[in-house]
Amino acid sequence: SAKSKPGAFQSFSECKFKQGQLLLKESKRAVNSILVDEDEDEDDVERVSWSGEPVGSISWSVKETASSIRSGSEQSFPKIDTTPSLSKQGSGYSLSSLFKAKSKPVTEAFRKIQATYAPELRKPKSDGKDFVSDLSPEETVRRMQKGRPFSLEKFRSLQDKLLLLDEAVAVYDGNVITAVLIFLKKSLSKEILFRELMARDVALRHYVHYLKEMGEQKLLLMHYKEHLNIKDEGRRRDFLKSCLSLPFSQDDATHVQDHYTLLERQIIIEASDKKADAEIFKKFPRKASILNMPIITTLYYSCFYHYGESEGTFSSPSNIRKTFRISEKQYILTALGARAKLKSWFDVDSLFNTKNWLGYTKKKSPIGFHRVVDILHKNSAPVQVLQEYVNLIDDPDLKLSGALKYKCHDVVINTYRDLKDRQQLIVYREKLERDSPEYRKIQELLNNVQIRWKN
Repeated sequence: SAKSKPGAFQSFSECKFKQGQLLLKESKRAVNSILVDEDEDEDDVERVSWSGEPVGSISWSVKETASSIRSGSEQSFPKIDTTPSLSKQGSGYSLSSLFKAKSKPVTEAFRKIQATYAPELRKPKSDGKDFVSDLSPEETVRRMQKGRPFSLEKFRSLQDKLLLLDEAVAVYDGNVITAVLIFLKKSLSKEILFRELMARDVALRHYVHYLKEMGEQKLLLMHYKEHLNIKDEGRRRDFLKSCLSLPFSQDDATHVQDHYTLLERQIIIEASDKKADAEIFKKFPRKASILNMPIITTLYYSCFYHYGESEGTFSSPSNIRKTFRISEKQYILTALGARAKLKSWFDVDSLFNTKNWLGYTKKKSPIGFHRVVDILHKNSAPVQVLQEYVNLIDDPDLKLSGALKYKCHDVVINTYRDLKDRQQLIVYREKLERDSPEYRKIQELLNNVQIRWKN
């Protein structure tokens, strides 16, 4: 798979659907990690998705960041008709299963097509005057309609093959169209075939239906992967929109819908932010485009530049969280990284503040407070802030080790006091400056005769 250098924020990162960290320098695997060789084993199939995550969820990894494909110029984005032409129901396949799909029984209709046309595809039998080896596309299609001998092998160039396909589509004969598509499938590479079918909606619908009947939905993935070859984001968005009508399974249809929605939203945000003159863009200039970034990177960007916006705006963190069904845990991790990077400690506090039914405020977190402390320290939080969150760690050993590691003296002193550990207080006192507030505090505790020390 191709790799790219995001070049965006150093902390644009940190997460995978199941676990994550938030630093952009780790966020370097391209969206086109979807490119998987056909002969890969089943252990690799989990990578089959536009973001690298197993299909069925939108909470994608920040470790697999932006596609290296970037568009350097603005384009007009033509709209296309994407009214579903085929039912999405009844597809038992998923994107991740396409690499190991087994053929399903061929329906009677396709047996009839193959019985009628397939024997003639390679070595047509001549019936004397009725067979002409140099038939035009129009004459060949007419012979196919009438069940008379014909040859498709004479159509060797891509141009001739496409003229034949266009003529088949023009006569509105589904069996003829399918027979020509079978010929093209055998004689063209998958990439070229899908590229040409994208410009021929009727032929594409027939081909998708044929693949569905033949149990070859693996090729649907080849079609979906074509978005990686489209450099212009507007055209890529339109391509993804055209994929919405393909008969994917329910989970995969949701995945493709999310991919389309994400890119559509990124295009809107990018267009607005490129010309934004808000103070935060001046103080922290953007170092990369948001286009083609994974969803968690997009959420981080939103928490960094658009925090506090109303849910009604496409760029607001709450809107992105709701649209893509991001879990509370993932949201907290991402927002914490972004706001801590900006040293916005009030926003950090607001992430964890909750009120009980009596109106009292307390801090609560879906992630361990020891992880919160680590993230705050990486973003150079002051000792006062670190100390507050170290105190919230439930596990006494984790609390003490965190306090020692980050030099939260008050927490260390209070912990040894609660443990009635006089000897550890004496040892710790020697590490402090004499006459410092912490040194005097330990001295007062040691002189307190009401404390019953254990040693």
